[in-house]
Amino acid sequence: MARCLVVAATAAEIAPFLEVLAQRKQAEIDVLLTDVGMVATAFQLGKALHQKTYDYAVQVGIAGAITKDLALGEVVFVAHDTFYELGAEDHDDFLTIEQLGFGKSTFHAMPGVIPDGYAALTRVAGITVNRVHGNEQSIAQLRSRSNAAVESMEGAAFYYACQQAGLSCIQVRSISNYVEKRNRANWKIGLAVKNLNEWLISCSHLF
Repeated sequence: MARCLVVAATAAEIAPFLEVLAQRKQAEIDVLLTDVGMVATAFQLGKALHQKTYDYAVQVGIAGAITKDLALGEVVFVAHDTFYELGAEDHDDFLTIEQLGFGKSTFHAMPGVIPDGYAALTRVAGITVNRVHGNEQSIAQLRSRSNAAVESMEGAAFYYACQQAGLSCIQVRSISNYVEKRNRANWKIGLAVKNLNEWLISCSHLF
């Protein structure tokens, strides 16, 4: 039977799924909690993949929506993700790592043998950042530089690590807030976590 690794930054994002998984005792599913951020994600995932072999990995979590075409609480499939800050400033311009000739910043899902429970989800592009956007000026710069629909702090690192390991992978996120001037009153983290876990639990029998 295929072995799946479910990856999340925090237990809070997948707490309902963890409860169900404990009841079902599905030995073919492992869970990796990496902590927040791209460095922690890459390190913890690299260590886990060195210790054990999996057929595919699924990263889940909440994310901010850069576009209001996505609804709060909506669950989306992040088909490719970019290290948004990886590059250099050139006066008022930004040079990507590709333009500098030092590598690449965008990494893609590799569906491979993964069950197709994500196929009905809206397909979006993502960016991965160390500092989430909450300032009107930096948000305007973001929109002028990128057509990504969501931002997170882990996605591109997950895809990078999986690509290096040759591991089939997808990233699924639920929208907790819009990328705007920081206003916690507008956030819907509870709704995002609820919908994400409903999707994850409904698909876990496929894993």
